[in-house]
Amino acid sequence: MNLKKEKVFKQSLTALAVFGVLNSTAMAEEVNNGQEEKDDIEVIYVTASKRVKSLQELPVAVTVVDGSDIKQSNTLDINDLQTLVPTLRVTPLQRSTNTNFSIRGFGNGTNNTGIEPSVGVFIDGVYRSRAAAQIGDLPRVQQIEILSGPQSTLFGKNASAGVISVTTMEPSYDLEGMVELGYGNYNQQIVKGYITNGLSDTFAVSLSGGYNARDGYSESIVGLSDVNDRDRWNIRGQALYEPTEDVKFRLIADYSEIQEACCAVEDEINGPTTAAVRALGGIVIDENDSFSYQSALNSDPDNNIEDGGASLQIDVDFDGFALTSISAYRSNDSGFMNDVDYTSLDILTEGGHTEIETITQELRLTSTGERDFEWMVGAYLFHEEVITGDTLYYGNDIRNYFDVLTAAGGAAGLLGGVEGVYGLEPGTFFSNQSAINSEFEQKNDAYSLFASFDYHITELLTAIFGASYINDQKDITIEQTNTDVFSAIDLDNELTLFGVPIGSIPQLAPAVPVLKGLQFLPPMMELPNEVENHKTDDSKTTWSFRLAYEINNNVNVFATAATGFKATSWNLSRYSSPFAADQGALETAGISQPNQVYGGRYASPEEATVYELGVKTRFEDGAFNLTLFDQTIEGFQSSLYRYRFCAR
Repeated sequence: MNLKKEKVFKQSLTALAVFGVLNSTAMAEEVNNGQEEKDDIEVIYVTASKRVKSLQELPVAVTVVDGSDIKQSNTLDINDLQTLVPTLRVTPLQRSTNTNFSIRGFGNGTNNTGIEPSVGVFIDGVYRSRAAAQIGDLPRVQQIEILSGPQSTLFGKNASAGVISVTTMEPSYDLEGMVELGYGNYNQQIVKGYITNGLSDTFAVSLSGGYNARDGYSESIVGLSDVNDRDRWNIRGQALYEPTEDVKFRLIADYSEIQEACCAVEDEINGPTTAAVRALGGIVIDENDSFSYQSALNSDPDNNIEDGGASLQIDVDFDGFALTSISAYRSNDSGFMNDVDYTSLDILTEGGHTEIETITQELRLTSTGERDFEWMVGAYLFHEEVITGDTLYYGNDIRNYFDVLTAAGGAAGLLGGVEGVYGLEPGTFFSNQSAINSEFEQKNDAYSLFASFDYHITELLTAIFGASYINDQKDITIEQTNTDVFSAIDLDNELTLFGVPIGSIPQLAPAVPVLKGLQFLPPMMELPNEVENHKTDDSKTTWSFRLAYEINNNVNVFATAATGFKATSWNLSRYSSPFAADQGALETAGISQPNQVYGGRYASPEEATVYELGVKTRFEDGAFNLTLFDQTIEGFQSSLYRYRFCAR
């Protein structure tokens, strides 16, 4: 797998119409500021601009899902949101930690811890940096806002494609409680509940939690456990303290665990290596039955996630402006063990671990009261440490598998012959004692300074300008232990083993192309080293300009131009390799590895631009919103597979 370094240009133009019943004012807190609703039509209030505005007047393409919608649709977690939001796509991959969020077709951040997502997920104002910290069962939700297009001006970290902002309910001063029990097919068991009450006139608390379990629905055809089950639980506590009318403290602490057998893989195309698998008695799922919900894995997959954290939000109202501070700490630990050849043979098994600790701090000053010129200024600080690693284990069948493949290519006994040439013990190559362990550390410090200004040119026309300066710094360490003897052999020109020349062997020349095809994991160049830079320092100023015009109480139109930014993402995978531009310097320094591969250590920053024209309408029983957009992301970050030696 390597990161795609070159720029990718993608453009889309479409229209989205959403019609739905508005059955809630959505915001539980007093957001009306004493104003009467116009024409007795209920109003949805949102915080997409980090100020409370009605959905109708806000010139942003945003879809709102409130708590009643979630309950009625039986939405269990963020994965299910795509059934309610047309522009959102949620794609789970081969592990519980790998869930990709896309808005308007743009999204990334899976299969490689170093690739941060382009769609930012915020829960109660706190950024969740990885999917493993996003997919727990939804807490006691007030509403969810899905913002389409780049939002880097106000959301300082990785919002180049959009934002998912989740707001949960504050504790109530009145005693309330709820317990929900559910039972479904595949022995699904759901328990959810909460209790909240005021302990005094100024102090209230709440406690919520949930348990979600279900048997797997992909049947193992080799006698193992069923795959794709659910086994997760969460608990969340809150404390609300309001010593005066102008001061509010909200403390939130949560913890969740996931322990699941995820995920089964269906075969869409069975390639030429299928015959080799079956020749050794292996089982491959029939490609003509892609929805058979069957698994041929030779070991049960194991995924474990522990996620938790705490945040403190402080709101203070002054004369003419308000101060908001959100401080947060989050920790996320995950591990997995998967059969990654996806057949019943024991060819390859992969295990891995990731530990992430994140500290964030946001400060905002916002004007209050009715005025022609509204303003907001703020700062956002981000610190994160990532420790991740994976080990690829060679199984008991890998040597026989490669022997069959080379025999099919007309080179029977090739591996044994090469071992003889090198004077190695038979079975040295691709033994089940071989493994490749790669370990990575990333330290990330970022900050942004942002401002937004609303100028009411007339009672009906408003101009909104926003700007943000973003700085993002990363420091990377990479280490690897590679015991794959065969991949360390240099087959070019004079043959060398671990860098030591052993002479030319002409009789092997015709077989060199076949042999090179089996050198799929040569030793990796570690970081730091004396040639490559192991640090990046990115900075960018983003901006947005919006015009909003109220045609009447029920119809608003808007126009938007905005930019977005996401900093460099490093390749934290076993396929991390130097840039081709460093080849000469590495060879001159004498530190290039055997069969050194060149590709890319990191992907350059993403830069997004969007232009929008939209109309928002509301009626007594519903609403109709339409947005035309032209959105471009240059330098789109993605990861590609370089080697597919097990492709079937």
